Amino acid sequence: MSEAVQAALDARYTSVTIALRQRLLALVASVFATGSFRDADADAFVEQILPAVLGAQTQMGALTDAYLSAMVADMYGGAAAAAGVAIPENIRGVPPAEVYRRPFVTVWTALSQDKPLSEAVRQGQARLASIAGTDLQLARTEATRQVLGAKSSVRFYRRVLRGSYNCAMCVIASTQRYRKERLMPIHPGCDCGTRPLPPGRDPGQVIEPDLLEAAHAAVAKGTGQADRGGRLPDYRDIIIDRQHGEVGPLMALRRHDFTAPKDLPGQ
Repeated sequence: MSEAVQAALDARYTSVTIALRQRLLALVASVFATGSFRDADADAFVEQILPAVLGAQTQMGALTDAYLSAMVADMYGGAAAAAGVAIPENIRGVPPAEVYRRPFVTVWTALSQDKPLSEAVRQGQARLASIAGTDLQLARTEATRQVLGAKSSVRFYRRVLRGSYNCAMCVIASTQRYRKERLMPIHPGCDCGTRPLPPGRDPGQVIEPDLLEAAHAAVAKGTGQADRGGRLPDYRDIIIDRQHGEVGPLMALRRHDFTAPKDLPGQ
């Protein structure tokens, strides 16, 4: 087992999937902004962006397949043979054309509530970003399910956080080990990855106890309460900054739209 090889695989996979996500979000946002938000504009939008969305999902599946297959080969031995994943077009169980009309429905609903056009469009843009980002994560999850399902030697996996800023729920989940039969649920906007755990004995449920306790402590400090189940307060609405390791995790409440690094304490 080579930690250097695995670190390189992680770094490469992270960089290319982040770039893929950014390109897709930029594309759908730019196309969305060009219409006048009528029915015909919604139809034209869906027709234009669906090929790009489906292509990005296929690419995410292939990248995840290559990454996990190489990681398993390095951990367990053998050839890094890709599993050959297939990402279904109807990955949500709902026709994608219907899904990508929803940002327009958000705009129309806001306008019916007498919201200014600028605010209605902002809400539509936020929903579109959530939909597109979630679809890429669904592709990642589906590819992971197929790859790990084909690797009989792998029993456990863990979630891998991306970047320094993550919701508290994802941070908590990253400290646990999971059986591959129970692939992670996701929430809108989640961009966590998956990494198989190396062979050997069961490491136990908690694999990073220090981070687990620090995250709960950060939530308690910022909100006055913590919940081991992550429900009250809702850990999805809390951002944990893991960048400042020398002083422990810093915590900030996420706004309804988006909390950027500059919005966090000390930034």
